[in-house]
Amino acid sequence: MQITVTGASGLLGSSVARALVSRGHTVTTLQRRPSGVEGARDVLGTVTDPAAVAEAVAGAEAIVHLAAKVSMMGDPSEFEAVNIGGTATLVEAARAAEVPRFVHISSPSVAHTGESIVGDGAGPASPEHARGEYARTKAAGELIALGADSADFRVLVLRPHLMWGPGDTQLTERVIDRAKAGRMPVLGSGAALVDTLFVANAVDAIVAAVAAVDETHGEALVVTNGQPRPIGELMSRIAIAGGAAEPRLRIPVGPALAAGAVVERVWALGDHDDEPPLTRFLAEQLSTAHWFDQRRTQEVLGWTPRVSIEDGLEILAAHYAG
Repeated sequence: MQITVTGASGLLGSSVARALVSRGHTVTTLQRRPSGVEGARDVLGTVTDPAAVAEAVAGAEAIVHLAAKVSMMGDPSEFEAVNIGGTATLVEAARAAEVPRFVHISSPSVAHTGESIVGDGAGPASPEHARGEYARTKAAGELIALGADSADFRVLVLRPHLMWGPGDTQLTERVIDRAKAGRMPVLGSGAALVDTLFVANAVDAIVAAVAAVDETHGEALVVTNGQPRPIGELMSRIAIAGGAAEPRLRIPVGPALAAGAVVERVWALGDHDDEPPLTRFLAEQLSTAHWFDQRRTQEVLGWTPRVSIEDGLEILAAHYAG
């Protein structure tokens, strides 16, 4: 199949593109810098550029859309341009090029309202209730993609949850770096159960979705390892696998939520290149349960995770030891 992958300069996008090439597909990537994926054809540009998008999707039989503006904070207009406008541009170009398959990569945060999630499926994306600019704009982008679903333009949405593993800078390296600096907190008891997703399993699930969208489309699926663990235990084990000491800093949930709100206001006033140490959304994620029923996901994709959390931690430890 001829497949276009957006956002292939990131860990997940490049890994998906590489996996598709290895399975014999013809892969075109679209991102601002070379993907580094051997065997793929790069189109350099952004999803906000109609000309680059049209070039990238020409002749495609499937699109995997991973490109996004990902950050805990930032200029709302930048999130809107990429996560909403870019998705709309890509969907429009794909339909004009008569591409029949569209796999849209979203986030469980699009349906998160701050309450615990205990064994639920994928709730509806809600830009009005999503927490933060990333979640709000990803929710709006997901609705654009699903709104275009039809028999001739089949759309399937995947929401990978808390992906981690070697090479991941969004969660894994932040946990390890902050633990090494003594700034990785455990909020409250650390007992809230959370689901996560090892990076290799995320890649497998997305590759499976390219075929699954022929049979099932027009819906969203959360993707996890299906192994809920106490958040304090999991963050500690990731930190230790990365060569850091077990986090000892403990902060009550209430003060953490208040501190996160204050940090957000301070960060919004200044010109910061780095991520804030804490936000209210992050404090919620570290203190509330969020794990999901995976039966529908595994049924639709014909997929089960091949790397357990325990095996993933061993792989992570070997990566950092090497």
